[in-house]
Amino acid sequence: MEVKEADFYLDINCSQNNHHGEFICGDVFISRRIKEDGRTIAVLSDGMGSGVKANVLATLTASMGINFTIEHKEVQKTAEIIMNTLPVCSVRKVSYSTFTIIDVEDDGSTTIVEYDNPRCLIMRTHRPYDPGWEEVTLNSQRNKGKKLYTCHFKARKEDRIFFWSDGIIQSGMGSKTLPFGWGRDEVENYVVKSVKNTPFISSSKLSKKIINMASLNDGGSPLDDSSCGIIYFREPRKLLFVTGPPYEEEKDADFSIKVQRFGGKKIVSGGTTAEIVARELGLKFSASLEMLDPDLPPTAQMEGVDLVTEGILTLGKVVRILENFYKDDVLGKGPAFQIVKMFLESDKIHIINGTRINVAHQDPNLPVELEIRRTVVKRIARLLEEKFLKEVSIEYV
Repeated sequence: MEVKEADFYLDINCSQNNHHGEFICGDVFISRRIKEDGRTIAVLSDGMGSGVKANVLATLTASMGINFTIEHKEVQKTAEIIMNTLPVCSVRKVSYSTFTIIDVEDDGSTTIVEYDNPRCLIMRTHRPYDPGWEEVTLNSQRNKGKKLYTCHFKARKEDRIFFWSDGIIQSGMGSKTLPFGWGRDEVENYVVKSVKNTPFISSSKLSKKIINMASLNDGGSPLDDSSCGIIYFREPRKLLFVTGPPYEEEKDADFSIKVQRFGGKKIVSGGTTAEIVARELGLKFSASLEMLDPDLPPTAQMEGVDLVTEGILTLGKVVRILENFYKDDVLGKGPAFQIVKMFLESDKIHIINGTRINVAHQDPNLPVELEIRRTVVKRIARLLEEKFLKEVSIEYV
């Protein structure tokens, strides 16, 4: 049976604060896109205690959660294997690490499994939504009586899933204003109010807002590792990235019309490519004199195109930036940084890769990084898909 893909994009982010005085977080978040199965899986685990020991427990748990979910193992079986694999704490005599596993299929079918993390919050637009949670009791000798909570529902556009560690819910505990902690109900009220005030806020901004509030509850020095993850089912932001002229010159017109008709933001990378588009569509095309990056030629301006850059040199730098980028990095202002910024702000990226060979880029005397365009584009697409969970398609012309 053919499954219709839903018309939304998954905006996934998890913001974290370390326990005050620790250099590593005892909570671990992992997300993975399984393109061949049409699934996206996210796992948050909170290891016992804090620091390195907690991080090791949580990493082991999150990794197993991802791998067993990929293999479609039964919920109860997955939980049993995870709990039986974790080493036993020499002090407390228990193997302890919490987990929340969220499995989202491309048609919106969503399954959540929780063990000992605070209950997820699911919002349908700006209201809390009850998917109908089911309690599962484990029966094995080692885990007898332990309870899992699971639910299954069909997500819609503008739904959000909030999942968190107890560092959020228990923040402020023992203070004069919050002697019993922030509490799950008050966190929910805060989230509902935030979404009502800013209905299209990104997962990144909203999760940071929540962990910052939790940190304030603790006087700016978090008393536990705290994590807040959000999956936001929203309208996809589309981007067209065009580089290289078409293999056959007689296809220049069709190639240019594709650029003109695309409904979203547009980048044209390559001087020859930009000249073809401008010529075929009768657009004004002018080069900028502002040098924002000493290593690269400046950008250009073209009507109806958001960014026009030089080709292969700029793409080589885009690859290096993506490979070394971390979520809190501040991007520069040069052409390659502008491309990366637009990539990161987009969800569905369609690449039109022209295959006409530019002889200059195959000169053996040029640096090794001047790979032919097709190879560079494949590297960019792989990084965007695997590291940044973008939906990328490539069309060769």
